[in-house]
Order: sequence, then C-alpha cells, then structure tokens
Amino acid sequence: MRAVDRIDELRELVRGWRAAGERVGFVPTMGSLHEGHLSLLELARQRSQRVIVSIFVNPLQFGPGEDFERYPRMPEEDSRLLQVHRCDVLFNPSVAHMYPEGGVSATVVSVRPLSQILCGAVRPGHFDGVATVVARLFGIVQPDVAVFGEKDYQQLAVIRRMTEDLALPVEVIGAPTVRASDGLAMSSRNRYLAAAEREIAPKLYAMLQMLARRLMEGQREYAVLEEEGTRVLRDAGFAPDYVSIRDARTLEPPGAQCSEAVVLAAARLGRARLIDNLRVVLPND
Repeated sequence: MRAVDRIDELRELVRGWRAAGERVGFVPTMGSLHEGHLSLLELARQRSQRVIVSIFVNPLQFGPGEDFERYPRMPEEDSRLLQVHRCDVLFNPSVAHMYPEGGVSATVVSVRPLSQILCGAVRPGHFDGVATVVARLFGIVQPDVAVFGEKDYQQLAVIRRMTEDLALPVEVIGAPTVRASDGLAMSSRNRYLAAAEREIAPKLYAMLQMLARRLMEGQREYAVLEEEGTRVLRDAGFAPDYVSIRDARTLEPPGAQCSEAVVLAAARLGRARLIDNLRVVLPND
C-alpha cells in the first residue's frame, strides 16, 4: 500500500492505472476505521482493480461545539488495517491541501431539501460540508466507483443526488450496515460510549426493529409510531434528536403509493450521537 498526501501525486497514480485500463474504486472515510469501513473497501475491491481509501476529518461538516477536535484519530492503526485488507492507496491530505484558503471553501455544494431535514435540521450546514468535500474528493480521485455505508442513509441519499445533479461520472454504491452481535451499528463514535452506555446502545436498533414490525403488520399511523419510538428511546436513557418514518426512495413522508419505507433515528447517549436506520417493504393493503 502506498500512502499519499499530495493531490498531484495521487492524480499521477490514477492516470497510470487508467492508461492500463484499470477501474478505480474509492472509499472516503474520516478514519478511526472499523469493520464497517473494511466492508466498504471489500465491496470496492469487487467492483474495481484499484482501491483508494481517503482519511480526512473534514472541518466543514462539523458545527460549533461539535467534536471536530476530539474526533477519534488513529493513523497508525488505520494504516495497518488498510494494508492488511489490500488497499492500494491511502490518501490522507491535510486541511491545507484540501482547503488552501484558510481551511474554508469558497464554493459550497448544497443539496436541498435533502440536506435540511432529519440530521440536517439538527446539524445545520452538516450536509453542505459533506457534499462539498465529497464533490472535491471526486474531482481529485476521479473514481469509477465510490462506496458509502447505508448506516448514514441520509448522507448516501445526499451524495447520490449530488452526483446525479452534477452529472459526475461516478457510480455511487451503498453498502449494508455492519453490526455488532447485539445489533449496534458500527461507528467510529461508538468509542465515546462508556461501558454502561454500551450496554444500552443496542436498544436503538431494537426500537427500529419494533417499528418495522408494526409497519409490516399494516400499521400506518406514522406519527403515532414515531412518538412510540421516541418514548422507548427516552425510557432507555437516550436523548433522541428524532425518530422518523420516510419513503426509502425520496426521504419524504410516505405517501399512499409508498412501497418501501425507512425508519431512521438519531439519539444522544452520553458523549456519543448515534444514528441508525432500517428499511421496510410495506405490505400491499
């Protein structure tokens, strides 16, 4: 594996691969890698001959008072894992390389209204930062395929829409959520959980499963179900940001013709903000 921190060096490598007729896969991350990230790398490997993984903690997607400074950074362990899992290139640019004008971007990519609902309503500007950095990374890497985890369901929707709207020649693939044996979705922020909180955390996924069962049984009083899920989380010790049932395709409230829903939730538990989702095929009435 080769570690690269300069844009020009990365582009030279990619040009050589393309000249040899090789497809390029790309997995953008913020590091502190876990099994979920590695599953993205494996999927990218299946779809391409060369795989680039970026590690960049993007300041544009953190709001005031959020955890940019304390976000877990484990460069040596991340590098070891990527080498073991046959990553071709680790791209780890500095903030100065990515945003030469003082750590900011004069051009901001905003995918509305997708970026303003759910997590976007709770974290204003977050998805503008995500879309901006991913658009920049796509321009730098010029991948054929880019893989993102479905755990960040809204993020995946934003990136897909951005890629389509800007006519970027990148195939965006969503990879299934990887979970611990007790159901907790893998996340770098799980490291924030104290031991007692880690025991509670799987109840987030259990709540999603409960609401999914209700939907599969034919219940359609979405607001009532959302209130029930919120109450379950509060009773378990979470501070919920939202529990929401949406059309899995559009992330709009489900209409009469909706055939697949997604139940999404975000909740704080101690120092950690956890997000998760579960898709549900709705039975025909």
